[in-house]
Amino acid sequence: MIEFNKKSNTLEQTQYKYSLQDISEPNLYREIYNYDDVPKCAFNHRRVPMYPADEIWITDTTFRDGQQSRAPYTVEQIVKLYEYLHQLGGPKGLIRQTEFFLYSDKDKEAVYKCMELGYDFPEITSWIRASKSDFKLAKEMGMKETGFLVSCSDYHIFRKLKMTRKQAMESYLSVIKEAISVGIRPRCHLEDITRADFYGFVIPFALELRKLMDESGVPIKIRACDTMGYGVSYPGAALPRSVPGIIYGLRHHAGFPSELLEWHGHNDFYKAVSNSSTAWLYGCSAVNCSLLGIGERTGNTPLEAMVFEYASLRGTTDGMDTRIITEFAEYYEKELDYEIPPRTPFVGKHFNVTQAGIHADGLLKDEEIYNIFNTDKLLNRPIGVAITQTSGLAGIALWINNNFRFRGNDLIDKKDERVGKIKEWVDAQYQAGRITSISDKEMLKGIREIAPDIIPS
Repeated sequence: MIEFNKKSNTLEQTQYKYSLQDISEPNLYREIYNYDDVPKCAFNHRRVPMYPADEIWITDTTFRDGQQSRAPYTVEQIVKLYEYLHQLGGPKGLIRQTEFFLYSDKDKEAVYKCMELGYDFPEITSWIRASKSDFKLAKEMGMKETGFLVSCSDYHIFRKLKMTRKQAMESYLSVIKEAISVGIRPRCHLEDITRADFYGFVIPFALELRKLMDESGVPIKIRACDTMGYGVSYPGAALPRSVPGIIYGLRHHAGFPSELLEWHGHNDFYKAVSNSSTAWLYGCSAVNCSLLGIGERTGNTPLEAMVFEYASLRGTTDGMDTRIITEFAEYYEKELDYEIPPRTPFVGKHFNVTQAGIHADGLLKDEEIYNIFNTDKLLNRPIGVAITQTSGLAGIALWINNNFRFRGNDLIDKKDERVGKIKEWVDAQYQAGRITSISDKEMLKGIREIAPDIIPS
């Protein structure tokens, strides 16, 4: 049978109907996931069209997945971080939602304190166990939406839940109906989707969700969870690892609109950011992230990374205040005693710091030569330089100008004789056997002793 599809504006064959394949033994995709080998990336060279949604946004899991791999935040810390999320998301609320646990008294207090702030965004949602009592708890606490696990790979269905696919699907659907019955919008976390039988379980299950959504009139979200970070963004890659294939299939074969699709990635193979961006490009409206990417094992998609991905793909930050990224990074280090690797993009101490003298010379002439963008404007982070034996006159002059915020006529030239004297002091330290860079504190002390007139009043 052939019908005209208004979404693609083409005639399409409609005889392909995907039904549950209730197999007796799990399909573990051993040709791809041989536990003793590095996972393989297979290609079938089937390409699906890019189809970015009209609107894309970010959701947050800092207070759920982000708390599963570190010491729990205090109530005060959660409220402060929630405020940062609100400020960073800007007036359009591009950080759309954030999810909370609801179980302990501390969890509940944090939710209430954040609610008292009265922000529309990020909307406070919950993450609960799939039980009637938990749904009632979410309802009592004013949650309009909650997420829960619906594991979809045979690794989880057969080996963890000890069920068949049919039993798992029936169990999940009964729980979703419970959520709807108490007035909660369900968000189904399809755990381990990149090891799941996509057309034998995922699509048939999604079709049942569509049917339930049509019958109840209640929107049901799908969060596609790349739980182990196996997803790949390569065109023509085969399922179950293909991110384009997963998003296309959920939209095209299961009929889920973009606004009800969300990607949740992990960084086990360094692909969290590229996979999240790919999910956006192929029709998923939401990508789920955490601040600094803190999460299970190697972590989640870093939220700050997707802020810049958004701006790169859409050509605008749409009001997001990117300077807040520096504020919450400093808060993590100073108040939460969390050590950010210094070369982490956007948030590390040295992400825009140069050591090579030849680079410093280029920066001194024009910072665009070696700085990725105006980090002073967008992140309140001027370019930096670490002083070593290779910094040269240019590196020292750049350090002085940046640290004292000299501009225009106040800029110190590398040919200034005072810079030469400071360089002699630096060189003497390395001739004496020093191997580490000179800290900002040491530089300030040295300048006070050698050329105090440089320091502004």
